[in-house]
Amino acid sequence: MTVLAGVRTRKPPAVGVVVAGVFLAALLLAALVPTIFTATDPLNAEISEALAAPSAAHPFGTDQSGRDVFARVIYGARYSLLVGFGASAIALVVGLLIGLISGLSPKPVDTVLGKAIVVLMAFPEFLLALLVIAIIGPGESSLVIAISLAAIPAYARVARSQTLVVRGSSYVRSATALGVPRLATIVRHVIPNTLGPLLVMATIGVGTAIVSAAGLSFLGLGPAAPTPEWGVILSEGRNLLDRAPWVAAFPGLVITATVIATSVVGRALRSGGRS
Repeated sequence: MTVLAGVRTRKPPAVGVVVAGVFLAALLLAALVPTIFTATDPLNAEISEALAAPSAAHPFGTDQSGRDVFARVIYGARYSLLVGFGASAIALVVGLLIGLISGLSPKPVDTVLGKAIVVLMAFPEFLLALLVIAIIGPGESSLVIAISLAAIPAYARVARSQTLVVRGSSYVRSATALGVPRLATIVRHVIPNTLGPLLVMATIGVGTAIVSAAGLSFLGLGPAAPTPEWGVILSEGRNLLDRAPWVAAFPGLVITATVIATSVVGRALRSGGRS
């Protein structure tokens, strides 16, 4: 048996990471091509089948209007993932820019921006999102804007911290001493080394954004009913828990599973894919 010195064998991903990845891949597929999972129209109402219990014909049962809950959950993935990925992407880009400006600016500018970030971080993201919604009004696009704006301070704080660390590193100081242009140093060294932790943070943040979107929609501040969005479905089922708990239970379970899956995948990325 031959032993190769100095060669590290990478451990296979944990079962939980694989399951989480498969679940998220299935959600993404449902968002892109929902007809693969169901041929039922999520807006098709059959009053004669209202509040039917889960069965082979309706795996998640039906709601008060006779609409198939499974079809509504599948089609709802499109809205929820759009908000989750969209809000996380906007927060990442804007937070990165603010963090770079703060970390690379003179001390007075960095101090002002740093204090502003700390002040905004003191407010819960959901409360900030509610404030933004109150200003710009409800709607699907408003959800993306509100959730992203509420999440920006957290991304900016991480980006600023990483920028300060990279700014003082030996390779950045060497590049500066060799006369490398400041912009080139930022593009080649600062941004790549700052972006890594933010990407991991954004992966986990997708789940958080989905929960926030569902909460805002539950309060009637997102897409209007009967849009098949997870928060809207939960809101419609809140008064049916005693008669038809499946209307709210299944979308709630899917939201919970999505948050857990994104957290598992994000933590795996942060640890280099090792369990």
